[in-house]
Amino acid sequence: MLAIRIRTDEGVNVPAYATDGSSGVDIEAGESVRIFSETWQKVRTGLYFEIPEGFEMQVRSRSGLASRGIIIMNQPGTLDSDYRGELILIVHNLQKESYKIDKGDRIAQGVFVAVERAQFTLVDALNDTSRGEGGLGSTGVGSSCP
Repeated sequence: MLAIRIRTDEGVNVPAYATDGSSGVDIEAGESVRIFSETWQKVRTGLYFEIPEGFEMQVRSRSGLASRGIIIMNQPGTLDSDYRGELILIVHNLQKESYKIDKGDRIAQGVFVAVERAQFTLVDALNDTSRGEGGLGSTGVGSSCP
């Protein structure tokens, strides 16, 4: 189990796993806000993390909110191991009406992921593959299953 040091503002709950099988911890709003139709707003969480070196916390939308048009705008967001400031979420309301978030509402989830740092080698050409430079839909959208 990964040990995470955390500090919270007064009245803010420590993130928790909803079930034994949950891969992400639920993150609650640290303030009440109203997000107007088809706009976004920064939402404070009142959470400050000390994530071990070699890990990040990815911040993602919760499926129940996403199904109603409330999403984390830059998902997955990354909380780096050397960041010590407050986790602030950018919440986007895709609905045609405003949406109220109350302090304590579960509005995102955080997943802890091991990361590796890359070492780059500058080359004149890359190795060929069967796909080549095909991108943005080059593999099609239909099912390849029989």
